[in-house]
Amino acid sequence: MSRIEQLIDEIEEYIDSCKYQPLSTTKILVNKEELEELLVELRLRIPDEIKQYQKIISNQEAILSEARSQADTMVAEATAQTNELVNEHEIMQRAYANANEIVNQANIQAQSIVDKAVEDANNIRQGSIQYTDDMLRSLQTIINHTMEGAKGRFDAFLSSMQSSYDIVSSNRNELAGGIVQNPPVNDGRPAE
Repeated sequence: MSRIEQLIDEIEEYIDSCKYQPLSTTKILVNKEELEELLVELRLRIPDEIKQYQKIISNQEAILSEARSQADTMVAEATAQTNELVNEHEIMQRAYANANEIVNQANIQAQSIVDKAVEDANNIRQGSIQYTDDMLRSLQTIINHTMEGAKGRFDAFLSSMQSSYDIVSSNRNELAGGIVQNPPVNDGRPAE
């Protein structure tokens, strides 16, 4: 488990351990400094891991460069051998054959190195994409879990409030039957 995953778990545990605000089942009290420390460390870790993957991918160019260099060296050696053997026809024929064989082997080896480097680079790229997707899926799960928890607490609060409202309405209705309306008192003045 990477340090980023550990930090995400710590943030989720911290949120779950926070106390609710008085008279609320949805809002929590958070120690700002503690949460900010976890978030700062999370921000610092993400670039480090991305740099590691970029460094791995950048090695692809070094591998390709080395393969090209080896191929060039082999071709240069073959050419040098060919030039030394040019003096005699029979020696020249063997030199051409030998040089061609070396060039072919160099090309095969260079192509093999290039193919391996491309395959490694593709695997690293896929691994980076998969890692990023895993991190996003983990974050999505945390957000979804938090939203579901908040919705459950809100629904419970709303149900409690509706129950209290129903009781108050019922009590008022019962009281309304017992209220006697007094007729208006005539204070001796003529009605207007």
